[in-house]
Amino acid sequence: MKDYDEGKMRRLQMDIEMREIRENDYSEVLLLWNNELGVRNVNAENISRRFERMNKDENYKTFVALFKNKVIGFITLVQTMALEYEIGYLKINGLAVQKDFQKNGIGTKLLKQAEIYALEKGLSCLMLNSGFQRTTAHHFYESKGFAKLSYCFTKEV
Repeated sequence: MKDYDEGKMRRLQMDIEMREIRENDYSEVLLLWNNELGVRNVNAENISRRFERMNKDENYKTFVALFKNKVIGFITLVQTMALEYEIGYLKINGLAVQKDFQKNGIGTKLLKQAEIYALEKGLSCLMLNSGFQRTTAHHFYESKGFAKLSYCFTKEV
């Protein structure tokens, strides 16, 4: 992919299809989740069960970006409530684009899809967490209008 010229990249952007996730996409999303996000607690044994549960809950939504019918990116969203927002907000639980396709506007298209979905649901805020090590992702989010507001703390119980 790195040998594509600028004109080819523009054509690539036009050839990207966006749609909701389907069961036959799970294995490709799993590869992105593990390889691009570096999270290994999602595996072939549990991804189908997790997506099945999420797909039954109207608060969850996952969109995929496809190039030539292959998943090259995804965004997973959940609508959640919080006292500071009248009807809640949309949290981005995961966003990844295959390394060879990064910096071609695909992440931007996935974020735009999330914004459209949030507006359709009447929500006015998107939030996400991102690991300290993902500095390139941080620059991307900031360039799209996201502001750093806090740290995320976790504790296993």
